[in-house]
Amino acid sequence: MNFFMFRIEQKIFLALAIMFVVGASVRADGAGDFKAKCAMCHGADGSGSTATGKALKVRDLGSADVQSQTDAQLTEIITSGKDKMPAYKGKFTDDQIRGLVVYIRSLAKK
Repeated sequence: MNFFMFRIEQKIFLALAIMFVVGASVRADGAGDFKAKCAMCHGADGSGSTATGKALKVRDLGSADVQSQTDAQLTEIITSGKDKMPAYKGKFTDDQIRGLVVYIRSLAKK
């Protein structure tokens, strides 16, 4: 009986470890995708303080205004575009877009 319980605990531990690693990789990919496609306008810190960001009047992604939007709203904006921001449907996978939303959440002002 103890051996059986030990095997179950091992499987649970392994499942949790895999979830942790996958979650970390999504965040890492979100940061990489942001730097590759978004930082030119939004800036490395998401503040929009680049020359292009200022010209387009992009919002600070760490601001309460952006952070108060739901994940679904942010996903829709990234997917379909909004105002001068282009749509990224077909350019990013659904997983990449989820990673970007996670990354945008990490930019929240503390």
